[in-house]
This record gives sequence, C-alpha cells and structure tokens, in this order.
Amino acid sequence: MTTIFTKIIEKQIPADILFEDERVLAFKDISPQAPIHFLVIPKKEIATTNDISAEDEAVVGYMHRIAAKVAKDFGVDQQGYRTVMNCNADGGQTVYHIHLHVLAGKPLGWPPYTDRLKVE
Repeated sequence: MTTIFTKIIEKQIPADILFEDERVLAFKDISPQAPIHFLVIPKKEIATTNDISAEDEAVVGYMHRIAAKVAKDFGVDQQGYRTVMNCNADGGQTVYHIHLHVLAGKPLGWPPYTDRLKVE
C-alpha cells in the first residue's frame, strides 16, 4: 500500500526535509501541533507499531536517535521535547506507515487529551 510518506520518500511529493539517509527521513509536519513539530519515518514501509518485526528493531531505535539529533539542531534538546508514535485508529494513527512525531518549542502538558477524557 502506497502512502503519502512513500511518495515523500520517493520525492513525488515535496516536504521540508530536515534529515535524510539510507534508512530514515525527517521532515516538518504539514499541520504542526507545536512550534516545532517534525516526523521521523523509516524508508522501509512498516504499517503500524504492531507490524514492527525483530529485523525492524534497529531502524526503530535509529529513528529515536535521529529525533534527538534534529531536536538538538533546533536547539530544544536540553529544554525538552515529546516523541509520540500512534498505532491504529483509536491511537490516532492516520497514515499507515509508522512515524515518530517530535513536538517541542513550548511546555507540553500531560495528558494531552484532557478535554476528551471521560473517567467513570
């Protein structure tokens, strides 16, 4: 299944690329939820967190290392940032190619969804 991220990897759709090598791509989110919001994606298509295999463990760890590198490039590594990977519809995933959201540039509260939280 071809996703928008595959099209970005293949340069069929433009993106504001922050980092790229043979394994991953980092680029600015087109609908930022914080002053700094970028995504780190593997170039290998992996649909959801549930689909990460043993052979994918290295690239998933590498995604986090690149997130830290780009956060440092933005100068937010010391003040802090949030990383999030959503899984499936109820987890908020809308593109079925795993991606690590990195959000920074302001204090981020927890939980982020208190306006929707219904505890009974």
